[in-house]
Amino acid sequence: MLWSCHAARLRHDDAGSPPGALIPCFPGGRPGAGRSPFSQRRTIMNDHRRLGRELGIFDTDPLIGAGLPYWLPAGAALRKAIEDYVHELERRNGYQHVNSPVLGKRELYERSGHWAHYAEDMFPPMMVGGEEFVLRPSLCPHHALIYRSRQRSHRELPLRLAELGGMYRSELSGVLGGLTRVRSIQLNDGHVFCPPQAAAAEAAAALDLIEAAHAQLGIRAVRYRLSLGGDDGKFVDDPGLWARSEAILREVLKERGRDYEEERGEGAFYGPKIDIQIADPAGRESTLSTVQVDLYQPERFDLRYVGGHRPVMVHRSVVGGLERLAAHLVEVHGGAFPAWMAPVQAVVLPLSEAESAAAVDLLRRCVAAGLRAELAPADRGSLGARIRAHRLVPYQLVVGPREVASGQPSVRLRDGGQAGHVPVERLAADSLPVF
Repeated sequence: MLWSCHAARLRHDDAGSPPGALIPCFPGGRPGAGRSPFSQRRTIMNDHRRLGRELGIFDTDPLIGAGLPYWLPAGAALRKAIEDYVHELERRNGYQHVNSPVLGKRELYERSGHWAHYAEDMFPPMMVGGEEFVLRPSLCPHHALIYRSRQRSHRELPLRLAELGGMYRSELSGVLGGLTRVRSIQLNDGHVFCPPQAAAAEAAAALDLIEAAHAQLGIRAVRYRLSLGGDDGKFVDDPGLWARSEAILREVLKERGRDYEEERGEGAFYGPKIDIQIADPAGRESTLSTVQVDLYQPERFDLRYVGGHRPVMVHRSVVGGLERLAAHLVEVHGGAFPAWMAPVQAVVLPLSEAESAAAVDLLRRCVAAGLRAELAPADRGSLGARIRAHRLVPYQLVVGPREVASGQPSVRLRDGGQAGHVPVERLAADSLPVF
């Protein structure tokens, strides 16, 4: 595997940096400023389009098509760990999870406003049985209909719905690249339906979730952006609506004491957004997570709760699209992922063939305890060679005669540290995310 070869180069080039640390490419200010030849070399090495393929995270095939990557086993394991973490984080914070179709009738998107304001980014309709169906460009219309599926009381609000679902963007070939710009997106999405007076609190709570998730994932935002509407036809023409929703988000940012920059023309077509911006090693910015206040779609779908009152719809994405998130994590960690999300959390290393049976038994115990583990048998080379071949794996479990006798492996950490004899169950407990 190429997991460790890359990590070895990263650590050798930057003595003192923590394993997998992203070496800053933008000293002293905004991303991209003052980049040295060394940082340019690091940019190439940390590029997820190269490293993601070396690590077996993803790949592409022209027969599938541009902008349509597929996840390889290591990438699927990384993705599943993140999905499980975010799902549990949302559940603990009052979200109910739903699932909805990736298709909808054209009429749905005419109602939501996407067809009038966003059609150029959508795939063309498909005619089926005399009706036009469209691959969805977002999940919010489906969630609006889930809310509308029955009468709602004010006692049910806020109603927090979340979904990890597919959406599709008709991106031009020239802007596609790796996992960061794709045509098929698995989006961590959510919508909170609440009374108007609760909108600011729900938007603030969504930011709390985002910041907690970013800390757990090892993500650092480069800035917060208040993304506003523009003067062209891409945005809903209702100045009063924009003023009210912008006031809510400004209140949230002011209460948090958060520095931010305002940019016109970057909002959603239906309302303003707080965008959390990240940067790749080359200093290119993109939006990962977002909180949006929407007063438009509740009106378009005639959403109400008992008494004829109209709710506000707060859109939020804790980690954004999983493709862009994975690209960023590969570049940030250089493949040395935190133990809870590492595709392989533990590798079992028998000293010799004499310990093979004990190593196989240890592997079974690791898997039973919930660890993602694999065996590196003695016939694959010396112990040192096998350690180097798996040096991105958080826990390297060495099994020699003493370990066979004690029934506990000797645990070596990927930074070269020694943890001693540690029960497998403790390793599994230490490999869980923190909520």
